Amino acid sequence: MNGSTRKPVHLAVHDAMADWETGHATAHLARAGYEIRTVGPSTAPVRSIGGLRIQPDDALADVRPEDSSLLILPGGDLWDTGDDLAPFARTARAFLDAGVPVAAICGATAGLAREGLLDDRAHTGAVSFYLAATGYAGGERYVEADAVTDGLLITAGPTEPVAFAREILGLLGVYEGEVLDAWYRLFHDSDPEAYAVLEKAGAQ
Repeated sequence: MNGSTRKPVHLAVHDAMADWETGHATAHLARAGYEIRTVGPSTAPVRSIGGLRIQPDDALADVRPEDSSLLILPGGDLWDTGDDLAPFARTARAFLDAGVPVAAICGATAGLAREGLLDDRAHTGAVSFYLAATGYAGGERYVEADAVTDGLLITAGPTEPVAFAREILGLLGVYEGEVLDAWYRLFHDSDPEAYAVLEKAGAQ
């Protein structure tokens, strides 16, 4: 599937979003030909935790699963300080129900836990007791790992943006096998031998 026929990837943006958590994923998806569309609670500008002013491309209410390849949910304090971001978790449910992947990192995993989306899926997050504090029923499915993919759902903790991106790139088939492994080793481990693998594959 070439870049002109791929459906966009939708990236949730909101005030105090953790802007460092999704950059590896979105940069390499864009290089692979995916359009990255930012989705806010409305189309009003938001400001990330790092002070970046972002003008959303779309309002959440206007985003439909059938028009998307993936929904990415970054973390941020607002996931734990009220219900402002609950609509994003409900949209994640609609995406998964429609067979469209969702990737959540950091605080967004708690939002999915509150929505019941982690009760029956293997998942990870910051630490197990962070998710347990949501009162969800999926504690037995928690995995101590840098990132976890269960079917169409990817989860990761806040210190694992590269592993998070690895799972996304693998799920969408951007990189596979030894190339995906080399990509991770280059960006996570600074392994110089990995660059040669990517260069040979035209994927650096």
